[in-house]
Amino acid sequence: MILKTFREPPIDNNNYLLIDEESKEAVLIDCSAADPIVKSEIEKCGAKLKYILLTHGHFDHVAGIRPTDAKIVMHEADMRILNQTNMYLPAFGIPEISIPKIDIFVKDGDVLKIGNTDIKVLHTPGHTQGGVCYLVGDMLFSGDTIFRESVGRCDLEGGDFVQIVDSIKSKIFTLPDNITIFPGHGKSTTVAWEKEHNQFM
Repeated sequence: MILKTFREPPIDNNNYLLIDEESKEAVLIDCSAADPIVKSEIEKCGAKLKYILLTHGHFDHVAGIRPTDAKIVMHEADMRILNQTNMYLPAFGIPEISIPKIDIFVKDGDVLKIGNTDIKVLHTPGHTQGGVCYLVGDMLFSGDTIFRESVGRCDLEGGDFVQIVDSIKSKIFTLPDNITIFPGHGKSTTVAWEKEHNQFM
């Protein structure tokens, strides 16, 4: 499995490209900017983008989505937030976009595949009501649910601090300690490190 990380403006979001080397299927986890380098990496590997997996519907995680053959995936509870995207883009100097159509609404426990690799969906509300993490082998892509030694902000629409703490404890801290967490912003971490050092837990 090939993993590429792209830190994208305007808020230094981490977007992650996973490419299954055997099947040549790829997924992009969050899409903050229409980055030609992402397209170039896919083409260089002779791969095809199968899914754009959204961890939640905030504008800085969806602003780069353009018409695509890839299936766009999100939790249905974040549709209201997604539909508000163009309210926020001008303040960051980003042109308005056509609100993407969600092709697949996922829920907790759903499994998607690239090649023979499972992508398990963990519903982790708290930052937003439709926030999800994607578990791929020993990698967890956590969006804005958990960061290195921190958690996603809970003062925006759909946020709930008690809920995000419960999501982390019940869905993330129950995973094996060696799982690497790749967050929506900032540096990667591990389940073990966050159990010991996350100040909000």
